[in-house]
Amino acid sequence: MDRLDRDTSTSATPDPALRAVDQSVVAGGTPAGAFDPWSYRDDAGVAGANLVGYKVEATDGSIGKIDSDSAEVNASYLVVDTGPWIFGKKVMLPAGTVNHVDHEEQKVYVDRNKDQIKAAPEYNETATDPTYREKLGGYYNDTYGPIPPGGLR
Repeated sequence: MDRLDRDTSTSATPDPALRAVDQSVVAGGTPAGAFDPWSYRDDAGVAGANLVGYKVEATDGSIGKIDSDSAEVNASYLVVDTGPWIFGKKVMLPAGTVNHVDHEEQKVYVDRNKDQIKAAPEYNETATDPTYREKLGGYYNDTYGPIPPGGLR
């Protein structure tokens, strides 16, 4: 198997198998630059850190503390205990919503506002099926578009 990082300066023609690869697609089938709800952004500053106990900041204020997290490849998320903000409910935030992490202040900044998070599909601790994950990921993917008149989706 050829390595992608090999020195090609001595080769006049690249390997045909490498030419056939669509460079606009990254591992997992997500187009480059597209929102991937289940993967942390490279520049978010997560890098294997344990985020449990960190405060979570939406674009318009604090929403709670991280109760648990997952760093599974293509399945990363945060579970946030919202305390009194949403009557003690927990919400699941896919990793792709994390803008950056401030480890000194122990804060995680997400790129959604409180209303978008509050309107997300309800977190269900027992829901481990792909249908729930697709519904939640689809919701957060859709919130990148403009909010329709009359409220949230």
